[in-house]
Amino acid sequence: MKWILLFEIAYIILVILVILRVLYDTRSSTKALAYILFILFIPFVGIIFYFSFGINYRKRKLYSKKIVEDEPLRQSIKNRMNAYSETISNSGLIKRKSKTLVEYLRNAGNCPLTANNDVKLLINGEEKFPELLKAIENAKYHIHIEYYIYENDVTGKQVADLLIKKAKQGVEVRFLYDDFGSHRLGKKFIKKLRDAGVQTAPFYKIIWYAFASRINYRNHRKIVIIDGMVSFIGGINMSDKYRNDLNRENHLFWRDTHLMIRGQASAYLQYLFMCDWNFCSASHLEYSEYYFPDNTNQENLDDKIVQFAASGPDSEQPVIFYSLLEAISSAKSSIFITSPYFIPDESLMDALIIAVQGGLDVKIIIPGVSDSRMVNAAANSYYSELLQFGAKIYRYNKGFVHAKTMVIDDDLAIVGSANMDYRSFDLNFEVNAMVYSKATAAQLREAFEKDLQESELIDAKTWLARPTYIHLWEKLVRLTSPFL
Repeated sequence: MKWILLFEIAYIILVILVILRVLYDTRSSTKALAYILFILFIPFVGIIFYFSFGINYRKRKLYSKKIVEDEPLRQSIKNRMNAYSETISNSGLIKRKSKTLVEYLRNAGNCPLTANNDVKLLINGEEKFPELLKAIENAKYHIHIEYYIYENDVTGKQVADLLIKKAKQGVEVRFLYDDFGSHRLGKKFIKKLRDAGVQTAPFYKIIWYAFASRINYRNHRKIVIIDGMVSFIGGINMSDKYRNDLNRENHLFWRDTHLMIRGQASAYLQYLFMCDWNFCSASHLEYSEYYFPDNTNQENLDDKIVQFAASGPDSEQPVIFYSLLEAISSAKSSIFITSPYFIPDESLMDALIIAVQGGLDVKIIIPGVSDSRMVNAAANSYYSELLQFGAKIYRYNKGFVHAKTMVIDDDLAIVGSANMDYRSFDLNFEVNAMVYSKATAAQLREAFEKDLQESELIDAKTWLARPTYIHLWEKLVRLTSPFL
């Protein structure tokens, strides 16, 4: 009995210490409460879960080396682009309502403004991959490729063969892949690339004794930079499932969005790639005009203005989360959102509710078919709240919608890798493109309206009238939102 009592006292002390750790280390009160409840109501398992998945690495030494090594690159880009960025900011091309977003990303996100970019909207893999292959074929100096998921399938092999060809021609080729998302690549695939002269590196390699924590902090970016001037960014990974033109049986139609950018905006994606590469690879890249060609023109600026929002466990602030919050808050007439995983923070929910109640046209496209029951149940509770206030939510029924886009009014288009959930805002390395352009916004809005034709509007009365036990289940699952 004495040993049992001592064990109980020791466990209580341990629980108190862990809860204090949670309170000190977790910025979000919602997330902190979820961890605390888990620790209190599921003995031992809750504590193990927190130490495996809940530690805030933004405040830990895990990425301190990365932050230190990123700083020289950041300063070099900032010094070169600051005057150009300031000129664009003061040019009158940026609307007053977007000024706060622009300046926030310049200051907190360290991302300059760039103009005179050619921005091409790419719908699905059947539009992206031909453009990507063409751009790689035309590369003269270097190709930098970074993906969360890279599959050893028809598409993956096609791109890999071309990378090998370019490497043999003397083009510098660097291939960065997430070690978890691309775990099925296999050693033979990587060896084939290396033997041909392609430099490869896994992002944050998973080691068995650190598996739990490392699996939780992944590089979710999908970017390619060619010769420092042509770049690709969006939600489309390197996989056959993103293509609907391969004539496969039982293929689920995959709806996604990507951008191809030609111009000075590619410099920031180059900077991101180099920071990630230097963190993962033994061969470090230094700042050089070879990787950052300067063709800035401060005269005859047009409205193809591009800026990026990037964040991850190595950033001091959740830049993507804040940028989306400000974009929504700046809207004057309409907000059109497409997201496969819609589990927003309370602040984003409040901003959307304010927008709806303020008379704005708020429409959201979500998957009709979800690949996760838990995520779907948690998201349903947010739909109930928004529908109650008048937002219009549509279920995409043609296939699975994986695009992460937002159109604000008629002049801001957002396309990137970040889902509207806690994982993208707080755990993963993500990047979104912010395009301040009426032309691009019109194109993205047109794509959104086409998707509406393949979607079914959720009837608010029917949805809210569902049985009480369903609403209760969804609210219970919603408590786990910070973990999904």
